[in-house]
Amino acid sequence: MNMQLPRQNQIIKLAILAVGGQGGGVVSDWIVHLAEENGWYAQATSVPGVAQRTGATIYYIEMVPDRGKTPILALMPAPGDVDIVIAAELMEAGRAMMRGLVTPERTTLIASSHRAFAVSEKSAPGNGIANGAAVIETARKTARRFVAADLEAIAARNGSVISASLFGALAAAAVLPFPRESFEATIKSGGKGIEASLKAFHEAFDAALAPIVLDSKPESAPARIEGPAALLERYQALVARIDDEMPPDCRDMVKRGLAKVVEFQDLAYGDEYLGRLVKIAALDHDLGGDGRGRALTREAAKYMANAMAYDDVIRVARIKTESQRFERVREEVPVRDEQILKLTEFMHPRMEEVCGMLPARLGRFIEGRPGLFKALDRLVNRGRHVRSDGIFWYAVLYGLASLRRFRRGLLRHQVEQAHLARWLSEAERTARVNYELGVEVLRCRRLIKGYSDTHARGLSRYDKVLSALPLLEGREDGAPWLRRLREAALKDENGTTLDGALKTVESL
Repeated sequence: MNMQLPRQNQIIKLAILAVGGQGGGVVSDWIVHLAEENGWYAQATSVPGVAQRTGATIYYIEMVPDRGKTPILALMPAPGDVDIVIAAELMEAGRAMMRGLVTPERTTLIASSHRAFAVSEKSAPGNGIANGAAVIETARKTARRFVAADLEAIAARNGSVISASLFGALAAAAVLPFPRESFEATIKSGGKGIEASLKAFHEAFDAALAPIVLDSKPESAPARIEGPAALLERYQALVARIDDEMPPDCRDMVKRGLAKVVEFQDLAYGDEYLGRLVKIAALDHDLGGDGRGRALTREAAKYMANAMAYDDVIRVARIKTESQRFERVREEVPVRDEQILKLTEFMHPRMEEVCGMLPARLGRFIEGRPGLFKALDRLVNRGRHVRSDGIFWYAVLYGLASLRRFRRGLLRHQVEQAHLARWLSEAERTARVNYELGVEVLRCRRLIKGYSDTHARGLSRYDKVLSALPLLEGREDGAPWLRRLREAALKDENGTTLDGALKTVESL
């Protein structure tokens, strides 16, 4: 392995970009220790960002052979003047390139290819996830050398943290004039988690030398249905019904949808889902959908399942009390056997959610009296931090989840069912006039998701988009225009893009 040895008195400049919990400080300390143990003078500084995926901390290190005098070194990285950039996550590598810290003449860029989604990506109305492949392609062009692997997964497999695998990738890149044994000795000097850290270091060292592969997102598996043998037998009867009554190219989507709605409620709910879908499949056949890829049936199967398995307080409470969730949290933290896990939830209920959990008549009674509604809202509408690992709040959440059996009689369910019926009726009516436009009406259900404020904003965007339907029904290009409106609604939270697109449609 050929090391890029520095020239006499040359300063090596290294920047680490990481957010809270990604071990940037540990890597920085290790690098300083490594340099000093090999007769170099090293200086480390850091500029903190906002932690938890809304900003990165930049750790900056300059090192030079120790000549017995204290050198004058910089405190911050300068664009175009960094030899090594280490990014603890793929988008941090992208941000480093945007800052000009990575140059093709000089910089070795080392990055973990995994994603830890930013707040802006999670909160986007549509798919706000940034394109990781574009970052990798740009890195190949922008950096002198690009080294990447899923260092987070490597650390997790070995019971360690990403700082150890980042250190291993740095050693494999051979851009520091120190042997591998010195890197390993630095880890051993830490005194904590040495064995796991060394395992992660060794695997990351090997992975960094392999070709770069961007991990593709695995296809989600259908909801797992479990229960007594008698109920499972009834569920299999519903699955057999799909094979008998649904076109072959739609069956996989329908089976996934069936699993989702049954897991959400019960077998009778799954039977309702299939009953609606059989009628749409028959209409699709009558409208010549066989030659159009059965788009009406396929999209109805997908979006009807999402609409029927809506997010409500009962579903959220159920997810928060499932044993699998606690196991997943313990794995992600990670928690050792001798440690105690404390889990704090943030809850901010509104009176709208409270009314939605009440019997329909009582909920409507309260909503129909603004004075009473506002008075009760002042009591419940505030943020709370609650410990779901304790008996009291776990019991509260468990009690909310147990309302599942009464869901059909609650106000929120009846509101959702009424909206579902109107949406399907609108799609069927439109498809009889313009097949492609009817398919786009089904796809507009994508605009509605979540609960509380998120759900309300989604409904508002949906209503805005569908308000243009009467203007588009008589046009041959109606479907492309409705698709543009939907995409505009998904682009920004403020709705400015959608408002502009609606004005364009009105002017046609």
